[in-house]
Amino acid sequence: MKVVPGSATTPVAGIAPAAEIRTPTASTTTSTSTLQSAVLQPAVAALRELPDIDHAKVSALKTALERGELPFDPAKLAALIERYHRSSR
Repeated sequence: MKVVPGSATTPVAGIAPAAEIRTPTASTTTSTSTLQSAVLQPAVAALRELPDIDHAKVSALKTALERGELPFDPAKLAALIERYHRSSR
């Protein structure tokens, strides 16, 4: 088949012409967003009230580490860090 500029096009069976392709309208997107917003609003509000860092828990973990109550293996930590950085390349 030879394609020549300006020649008539023949529609391909099973493919809609560009004029018939429908895209979601703003009202569809807005109604979905509104629904999700209403459903998720209590969870979003609860998350906003939480602090970024639980300072009490961090303090308790530091104390446990200092007392030797929390096991810590620096070699294992180093291996995990190395594995993480090697896998992202």
